[in-house]
Amino acid sequence: MIILWIDPWTTTTWFAIVEKKSFSDFNLIDYWIIETTPKIELKYKLLEIWEDYNSLLEKYKPDLVVVEKLYWGQNIKTWIDVSHARWVILYEAIKKWIEIQEYTPLQLKKAVAGNGKANKIQLQNAIKIIFKLDEIPKPDDAADAIWLAYMWNIKKY
Repeated sequence: MIILWIDPWTTTTWFAIVEKKSFSDFNLIDYWIIETTPKIELKYKLLEIWEDYNSLLEKYKPDLVVVEKLYWGQNIKTWIDVSHARWVILYEAIKKWIEIQEYTPLQLKKAVAGNGKANKIQLQNAIKIIFKLDEIPKPDDAADAIWLAYMWNIKKY
C-alpha cells in the first residue's frame, strides 16, 4: 500500500510517501515540500499546489491520501486560505477515487507521546530512529508528514 500524507498550506505544503507492506515492513519513499510563488494571488497559489500535487498522485499512485485537519487559529484569513488549499487536495483525491483519511495535530501527538503536548523535537527524533535516518529530515515540517504517515500505518495493523 502506498500512502501519501499531506499537510496543505498556501505557501508550503508538506508531504511524505510511505510504502506499507506489513506491520513491521514499511519504507519511506519520498518527502519534501510543495512551494508556491511568494506574494501572488491565492488563486494562482492554488493552481501551483494542484499542479504539484497532481504530479505526486501520477508519480506514486497512492492507495490512500492522509490529510491533516485544520484547527482553529488566531488568523481567520489564514484559516480560510488554508481551507481552500485543503479543498484542492481533497477534491483531486476524490476525483481519482483515492481513499482519504484525516487527522488532527492533537491526534498525532497523542498517538506518539500519550498526550497532545509532544514537541516537534520528540517527533523528529522518533522519525530518525524508526526510519534509520542519519539525521532528522529537513525541512522540519516534513518530519511531521513522515510521522503521520507512519502512525497511520501502525494504527491499521
